[in-house]
Amino acid sequence: MSEEVQRVFDAIDALDAITDPLERARALGQVLKALPDKNRALKAARQQAVAELMARPDASLRSVGAELGISFSTVQDIMKGYSGSGSKRPKKETK
Repeated sequence: MSEEVQRVFDAIDALDAITDPLERARALGQVLKALPDKNRALKAARQQAVAELMARPDASLRSVGAELGISFSTVQDIMKGYSGSGSKRPKKETK
């Protein structure tokens, strides 16, 4: 785990360590309220990073997936902006 990622998790853990329950509840509420927007921003940043990896010469879904430790289909989903279960993906058009 990178140092940056560990710092994020440490900050989240610190919220639970707030001794005053009122202060803890308020702090957790603030984070939970902002989380959907932050989650969207994180997904967009990941999509951009994967797009940069895919733009390299000789890059493929499989090679980028191997570098990231994910399947090629997950790389493809990230590139298309999909997340979550397959039930949320657009249906294929039938002819």
